[in-house]
Amino acid sequence: MRILLIDDHPLLRAGVRQLIVDRWPDAEVIDASDLASAVRLAPGCRAAVLDLSLPDAHGIEALVRLRRLAPQLSILVLSMHAEEAFAARALQLGAAGYLTKDRAGEELVSALERVLSGGRYITGSLASRLADMLTGTDPARAAHELLSVQELRVALLLAQGRSVADIAATVHLSVKTVSTYRARAFEKLRLATNADLTRYCLAHGLIEL
Repeated sequence: MRILLIDDHPLLRAGVRQLIVDRWPDAEVIDASDLASAVRLAPGCRAAVLDLSLPDAHGIEALVRLRRLAPQLSILVLSMHAEEAFAARALQLGAAGYLTKDRAGEELVSALERVLSGGRYITGSLASRLADMLTGTDPARAAHELLSVQELRVALLLAQGRSVADIAATVHLSVKTVSTYRARAFEKLRLATNADLTRYCLAHGLIEL
């Protein structure tokens, strides 16, 4: 069994690797520090543990691109971002599970067992929140949760300082289409400038400084 571990922090990779081999002594754990390396190493791997903050891909962009380039992987997201930031969207985009790094010591093995068996892993708190969202009873739903997948992708890339032309090349869309998503995102978030967007994303834990 080959498991791909994608994180740019060596100490974190070492800790997660130890948890995996303690549970599955015969597992082959392959390290990748960025998305480009992960895609190259993905063939033959059964599952991946993915950080959402990589040098060459951040937030849901890392998940979207890995799913497109290595569709055979069952992906467990292991992120420093709180569940409210990305968990629901990650599951919508095909992640097999979402776990925050502060819970890895207690739950990583259980989460991977679930993912490797073909299931999905979510915490009890996330399950409750997803139920509230489905029934329309979640009073704390943030404005960015109303964005479509493409609107959110564009918004996060803009908040990181990327130009519209650069984003168009990254997400394989025309400049006109990206501009349309930008306009829709700004309208839904009630923002006026890219600086406003960056401040919003920082305040909601969607990007890092």
